[in-house]
Amino acid sequence: MTRPAKLLDRMRLVLRTRHYALRTEQAYIDWIRRYILFHHKRHPDRMGQTELESFLTYLAVDRDVSASTQNQALSAILFLYREVLGKDDVHPSPDSLWARKPKRLPTVLSPGEVRRLLSATPAPHQLFVRLLYGSGLRLMEGLRLRVKDLDFDLKQITVRNAKGDNDRTTALPESLLADLNAQLHVVRLIHAQDLAQGHGAVHLPHALARKYPRAETNWIWQYVFPASSLSHDVRTPVLRRHHVDPGMIQHAVRDAAHKAGIDKHVTPHTLRHCFATHLLSNGYDIRTVQELLGHKACPEPAEGTSKQR
Repeated sequence: MTRPAKLLDRMRLVLRTRHYALRTEQAYIDWIRRYILFHHKRHPDRMGQTELESFLTYLAVDRDVSASTQNQALSAILFLYREVLGKDDVHPSPDSLWARKPKRLPTVLSPGEVRRLLSATPAPHQLFVRLLYGSGLRLMEGLRLRVKDLDFDLKQITVRNAKGDNDRTTALPESLLADLNAQLHVVRLIHAQDLAQGHGAVHLPHALARKYPRAETNWIWQYVFPASSLSHDVRTPVLRRHHVDPGMIQHAVRDAAHKAGIDKHVTPHTLRHCFATHLLSNGYDIRTVQELLGHKACPEPAEGTSKQR
């Protein structure tokens, strides 16, 4: 008799069936594990609204987590009950369970501060950080860029499977063209060496590896910013060359800000805010900036209404 799949394995399967991002999968699984341990390893099928509320109260009061962290935990547990266990009797109360996210003003650097930050960024990561600022990319959007996503003739970048699983295009700064070409030359040499050693494969999204069996070793699918060594894929035992670890970029930016004497909380995402703010201050239309960032444009006011309040 086949033993039933363990709860976390069932949840992982449902998440992958729904094409949830790997980071979301990892976060959701971790929250369910913590939820079960908090209730002394009781099975979630024997728990409900009361246990959910006590866990979220513990996170908010005892652990003092942020609103976004609390909401992520709630989303993970609700996904478990509704999509995995098929229980619809757990209904979050808007007042007691969903945490209200405070509005925060983003950190924005002046053009001079950006120049100092880029100059202080170490050479291995400087091109990538310059690209974040010049194109307004999110950290993972930049790391997941493939060779085929760079269009040097049109001077644009195609961002695939971005937030909301949407594609968009953004600017490829002319000042980076020569350096990016040099980077691709290095990547091609690395790829050729990997192929000679029987490797050269990269992770492909969804079922593309089955649809195009040779695509995973094709040049155009290689990462623009590959990792320095091969590693096993998180979801399979295949040895592949992944992209640069995001933690390395985060550390590089934080250290560069300290070295440049910038007394602000600076992260890779700060460069995205700088990209948008500096474009607007240079006279670019807000709708153009929203499109480059991948944000939904504000709806046009109804005919006959005033744009001013």
